Amino acid sequence: MLLVENVKKSYREPDGSLLAILDIPRLAVATGEQVVIRGRSGGGKTTLLNAIAGLTTIDAGRIALNGTDITRIPEVGRDRFRARHIGFVFQTFNLLAGFSAFENVLLGMTFTGQPRDPKRAQELLQRVGLRHRLTHKPAALSVGEQQRVAVARALVNRPGLLLADEPTANIDPAHQQQVIDLLREVCAAENVAMLLVTHADEVANQFERVEHLEEINRVIAA
Repeated sequence: MLLVENVKKSYREPDGSLLAILDIPRLAVATGEQVVIRGRSGGGKTTLLNAIAGLTTIDAGRIALNGTDITRIPEVGRDRFRARHIGFVFQTFNLLAGFSAFENVLLGMTFTGQPRDPKRAQELLQRVGLRHRLTHKPAALSVGEQQRVAVARALVNRPGLLLADEPTANIDPAHQQQVIDLLREVCAAENVAMLLVTHADEVANQFERVEHLEEINRVIAA
């Protein structure tokens, strides 16, 4: 379902030299599979997720989702493709402060080119335990509740792939397990493949498949 092949990414330093971030020969994720990429902070995990989502352009290689090479889609088309096929749970939630939990999830449907489905948004918020918080804005929600809204928003378009960037990094320890359980349960129920990056042992050890960044990224291995 997801295939990353020969992907390379570098950034230009102030002195004009290139700083290599990614050099990944191959990474594949099957439909419905849940995979963790584990690695230290600053090792390129977020850059990899952004590249898969089409938020960051790569220098070389191929990133295919169900046979469609994302790198060959024009920028405007990538936004719509991402909205329809990829869900993204960010570290910082990225909720809009002026909108309620329900409205934030509805906004996740904006760029698909399809009619919005309020019933689907409401059902997902109920599934993540926020039935009583639909009209609350982010400032009135706990950090854990905000992350649950972000999970609902990421899944609202029934994506084939969910990307999760350190989803427990900004949550207190008492609620971290709730978020991991929620991600795993909803993805399993809807047969959504998940690629989750973390540096935390307590998160990675819960998954059957764990890829270590230093083993799949030749920049680090070198």
